[in-house]
Amino acid sequence: MRVFVCEFVTGGGLRDAALPASLAREAALIRDAMRRDLTALPQVGEILLAADDRLPLLPPLPGAVPVAAGADAWAIWRTLAERADVVWPVAPETDGVLARLVEMLRECCPRVLSCGPQAIAAATSKLQTAHRLAAFGLPHIPTFPLAQAPDLPGPRITKPDDGAGCEDTQFWPPGVPATPACRDGLVIQPFVAGAAASLTVLAGPEGVRLLAVNRQHIRVENGRVVLAGLSVGALEDADGRLAALARDVVRAFPGLEGIFGIDILLSEAGPVVVEVNPRLTTAYAGLGPALGLNPATLLPPFADRGAALGTGARGPVELALA
Repeated sequence: MRVFVCEFVTGGGLRDAALPASLAREAALIRDAMRRDLTALPQVGEILLAADDRLPLLPPLPGAVPVAAGADAWAIWRTLAERADVVWPVAPETDGVLARLVEMLRECCPRVLSCGPQAIAAATSKLQTAHRLAAFGLPHIPTFPLAQAPDLPGPRITKPDDGAGCEDTQFWPPGVPATPACRDGLVIQPFVAGAAASLTVLAGPEGVRLLAVNRQHIRVENGRVVLAGLSVGALEDADGRLAALARDVVRAFPGLEGIFGIDILLSEAGPVVVEVNPRLTTAYAGLGPALGLNPATLLPPFADRGAALGTGARGPVELALA
């Protein structure tokens, strides 16, 4: 089996733009974990990869296609997808990149491991996400376009409607007007107190499984919200409330499948959904060691029916990001 690991950032998607160090670091963590897990599978004979030539590829991968300045990364990805039996893509939702990438890859390869277009479209927008969660009666953060926001007392958060992670996310204390440098495409939310966490979830024909509950180490630097690190598998779900929430989110977003993430806040009133990430998140980099198994074996093309969660659990796994 030939598998194309199509990671947008390290694969040349930003080759002709500035490459933020933090973004490249997180993307490389995800890509390298995917490579590690696929390499361990006997049915995977070859891993295909495109690589931004500004980033070292360690360990080296024979046959990896370098993406140099001026190259058309999308054309390179298309060619690699046509050669592959399976494509496993990762990309940010920003500017519709994830949706466009998945659409293109599905034209080229019979099997693409991604969420469906309906789920990607709904989860890409923070506004749509909040509206959908509200329609299903799920705990969420009220979200408004910045230009049309009501008067929100107390601290607030602004972020891009289609942003990924903490990209351009700012904290505004009480009494300080929310006046980000760029207002186009931004949303505003009331700040909700609680412990930042994320759920790593598997959804497929056999149902929905909560794989890990991860602690997010969030800090504010000069008003900018930063994800400084993750403790993968650090939190428990003793009462099953978080697993139930994951199932409810999957019902609310048809097309969520494979391994994906849900960001939450653990507030005094209970868990609150912050956003849905219809793709692998950085927590995947620590998922295998935290579970004590190869998470790729949980995906249909590589399924190992004997893989049982918890049999070799080792977590938590610490990931330093900033």
